Amino acid sequence: MTEATTAQAAGTPGATAPSPAPHRWQFMRAGGVDQVVFRSGEDIARIAELDQKLWVALACPTRGIDFDPRTLDLIDTDRDGRVRPPEVIAACQWACERLRSADVLLSGGGTLSLDDLDDAKAPGAELAKEGRRILDLLGREDTNTLTLADISDRGEWLAAMRFNGDGVVTPETAEDEALRATIAEAMRSHGSTPDRHKQTAGIDRARAEAFMADAAAMRDWYAKGADAALLALGDRTLAAAEAMRKVAAKIDDFFARCRVAAYDVQAVTALNPSAEAYDALAGHTLDANAHPIAELPLAPITPHRSLPLRGTSLNPAWSEAIAAFARDAVAPLLGARDTLEDDEWQALRQQLGACEGWIASRPANALASLSHERIEALLATREALLALIAEDEAAETHNKLLVDLEKLLRLQRDLKLLLDNFVSFKAFYRREGAIFQAGTLYLDGRSCELTVQVQDTAKHAVLAGLAKTCLAYCDCTRQGQKMSIVAAFTAGDVDFLFVGRNGVFYDRQGRDWDATITKLIENPTSVAQAFFAPYKKFVRMIEEQVAKRAAASEAGSQTALQSLAGKVATADQAAGADPAKAPAKPPLPATSRVDVGTVAAIGVALGSISAVLVGIFGKFIDLGQWIPVALVGIVIAISGPSMLIAWLKLRQRSLGPILDASGWAINGRMKVNVRLGGMLSQTAHVPPGARRIAPDPYRERHGLTGAVAAVCIVGAVAVLAWRMDWLDERLPPQLQHDPAAASAPGA
Repeated sequence: MTEATTAQAAGTPGATAPSPAPHRWQFMRAGGVDQVVFRSGEDIARIAELDQKLWVALACPTRGIDFDPRTLDLIDTDRDGRVRPPEVIAACQWACERLRSADVLLSGGGTLSLDDLDDAKAPGAELAKEGRRILDLLGREDTNTLTLADISDRGEWLAAMRFNGDGVVTPETAEDEALRATIAEAMRSHGSTPDRHKQTAGIDRARAEAFMADAAAMRDWYAKGADAALLALGDRTLAAAEAMRKVAAKIDDFFARCRVAAYDVQAVTALNPSAEAYDALAGHTLDANAHPIAELPLAPITPHRSLPLRGTSLNPAWSEAIAAFARDAVAPLLGARDTLEDDEWQALRQQLGACEGWIASRPANALASLSHERIEALLATREALLALIAEDEAAETHNKLLVDLEKLLRLQRDLKLLLDNFVSFKAFYRREGAIFQAGTLYLDGRSCELTVQVQDTAKHAVLAGLAKTCLAYCDCTRQGQKMSIVAAFTAGDVDFLFVGRNGVFYDRQGRDWDATITKLIENPTSVAQAFFAPYKKFVRMIEEQVAKRAAASEAGSQTALQSLAGKVATADQAAGADPAKAPAKPPLPATSRVDVGTVAAIGVALGSISAVLVGIFGKFIDLGQWIPVALVGIVIAISGPSMLIAWLKLRQRSLGPILDASGWAINGRMKVNVRLGGMLSQTAHVPPGARRIAPDPYRERHGLTGAVAAVCIVGAVAVLAWRMDWLDERLPPQLQHDPAAASAPGA
């Protein structure tokens, strides 16, 4: 052993750990792209080492695909509705850190044994402990196997538990009656928040601490009131100060008016209500406590007048407040009396001033109306309330571990499927059902398996048109539900695909939907289909022109018939009125007269055309043995461009733009060649071994047409054979094509 090796083995500071050997990946070739194959847990554990240029997809949406959205939400850590490579790598590493062997992620099924968790590390040990606790709660102490179904209803568990970890306590959470009352009072004064699982109102730590802070402020305020200097009347001081505070501003106004009246007797009229003010009151139904009356002075203003504390000269709107003031403040401090002088009022203000300032300093919070005894009772439960909230918050640890267990079980079930539809498209190219395939569309005698759910048809079609694929956008409806899909027609013809045609769509759950084509992007589906396309277009153009001319002729005939019918209907009336004055028969229009020159010109034109056609046919016959080559050349000239364009488009036909338009980020050119297209769009065929038991009684009858076509073909073949001298040995000399043979009998 070398010195360096010994140092590494001994773990000396100078030793450097050997770099791990590069991982050996395995790939398959599909769609013109090399795609990685996950054959072991080591592939998943070391996915971060795979060059992202070799990933098929770089992003996918969390909705609109056939994949458990809850699993995607757990992988989508930034909550943006999209899954990207860093999040996929993080999910793989997170799962591998908690398992003894990453091979568990290949089996799927959503089943996990506690023995599979790596209890040598803290994350795995915590999950194993929590899994054991859950199995014990389920009454399955004799097993170590945990399934996704065991924790899928954890919300019901937490709702049934006293503490669910959200830090919100309700009155039902408390077991003490005084604590229940405190929680109810806090909810009344400081609001409430819903419990996470019970969906009942409660309070959290922030509200509880704010509530107790307000209660402590009220307790301190009451403590200041215990000073003897503030309590001129002892326990009755607070009531006296409150009664005086309610009328203080009005009494000050009254004595100020009286002092001004004493200063100048001319101000008495202005200081008392005017006649107009009383006139305004007289026009309404009066209430003694109405605001306009309360705005009037406490009593009529005269110089040096005392304030009446009772009697008819007192403002009725203030009679009750003045009576309470006289009872609680004036009588205890000055003695019972019917009037109050200005100097007595000032002395009274001085005696209760300190208490009035204390009242003004009362905290303006939601507990200001509570008594001192009630505040003390609430504060007595402070520690118990905060301890109850802390106990509920402590249960959050179990909640987090429960979520981690759910995430691990979901990754064990779904991670391999996601990798086969994200890092590679193995599921699609092996026709195992890719997560982006929405279902199967049956329409026009075909089943289309390449269907993708679409949110915005117009926006999707702009990018998806670059796929060089025949696409049909369909609106699917079922029992009031509606969704849009795009289906790729990759085989067969497209002659009878048009907007408005109906079909049936089966989603991945097997539910059937009514499907109607709303938009069509036409592209060739095969070279053979492109071969006949020019002829079909030519025939369709002729049919359209004939239909237009027939419609125009029919419209002209209808107009002429209507005009003639009108003249016939009115002819007898005109003749019966005065036969002599009957209008003469109008001459035929110029267009209806027989123009001999026109007929002659038409005849000459037809003759010229016939001569040209005969000349062309003669030249064609003169080609001799080159006639087949000429026929092939004509066919190539007509169908060649269409076939070339179709061949180029079929080579460019790709899956990428279709998925990119749906929110994916496809990394490579995922080709859909003719062979794969024939599998994705299968046409109808009679099953093997089946037989037809009767001929079609409604088949088209083409007797005369077929006979004429057969005669023409036989004639063309005979002329061709005669021109090629193939029949000279069997024909008499007069009919032989060889000129030497034809002149021999004459010689």
